[in-house]
Amino acid sequence: MALKITLKPNEKMIVSGAVVTNGNTKNTDLIIENNVPVLRQKDIISEKDATSPCSRIYFIIQLMYIDEENLTDHQPIYWKLVRELLDAVPRLAGHIDQINENILGGNFYRALKLASEMIAFEQEVLKHVPEYTDPIAQDI
Repeated sequence: MALKITLKPNEKMIVSGAVVTNGNTKNTDLIIENNVPVLRQKDIISEKDATSPCSRIYFIIQLMYIDEENLTDHQPIYWKLVRELLDAVPRLAGHIDQINENILGGNFYRALKLASEMIAFEQEVLKHVPEYTDPIAQDI
């Protein structure tokens, strides 16, 4: 089954590892007729933006999805990041188990969607953490 995607002006996406940009001033329809990795700009995290534990996990899953040729390079990094996250937040084990099942089954897109839920959870938790203020700087 073909996948129809409408790109807004200047919107980017990744199709099978290639970055595609709508250079038109109008929306452009693309039809993807075979099964290849596709990520819209809103679902792409750059390496420099992967600054939290959950976003780094998302980023490495993203690499597994769009760069499957180098899967064996990405997997050890993923497992290391997951171990570190679970050491810090064991209650995420069930969610991580679902992500792992999808990765092991080769369903990287679904794993990305689950990882994005984890980022949302992480951001919600961080909203309740007061900003760090340097007690020494306050005395000056």
